[in-house]
Amino acid sequence: MNITSFLIYCFIVTFTPGPTNIVILSTVHNFGPKKAIEYTYGATLAFSLLLIISAMLNTMLITIIPKIVIVMQIIGSFYMLYLAYQIYKMDPSKPIVNQTGTFLSGFLMQFLNPKVVLFTMTVIPSFIMPNYITIPEVTISVITITIIGFLALITWVLFGTIFKQFLQKHQKPVNIMMALFLVYAAIMIWM
Repeated sequence: MNITSFLIYCFIVTFTPGPTNIVILSTVHNFGPKKAIEYTYGATLAFSLLLIISAMLNTMLITIIPKIVIVMQIIGSFYMLYLAYQIYKMDPSKPIVNQTGTFLSGFLMQFLNPKVVLFTMTVIPSFIMPNYITIPEVTISVITITIIGFLALITWVLFGTIFKQFLQKHQKPVNIMMALFLVYAAIMIWM
């Protein structure tokens, strides 16, 4: 296996902005880093679970990927548009009710995030299975990818924490920008 290509693929997919990362940034902005970390734990657990499912069901998933992709595109796009609307309509003058910064919402988001689902369905068969097939090798690979994903999510929590005062000062424009990023991500699923 080309470790460099594998790591580049993992880092690019996990560290670049996507629905989960944008929600983490919004959660830090609106609820603080503690809630964002709670969300991150849920997202990380789901990410790991998706990798495990991909590893265990690799051959079966390959035969049904087209059906999964279409369903995930539809569900994921609508969910991202819903999140964009929620972020856009957030009124800074009203008290915020915490609905998105939970462990469960972080967990569920990963299953509805087409970027994560497609990544987990491609990284195992593309990089791991052609080279490593024993249970210990695949387990180490899943753990390594999960750690990379967790580091990416924590980076977004730290970014949000560092820039929290700036983000709070410009809450409405920041919310609009984050909502637009989510709309863009939903549109790009179909491109």
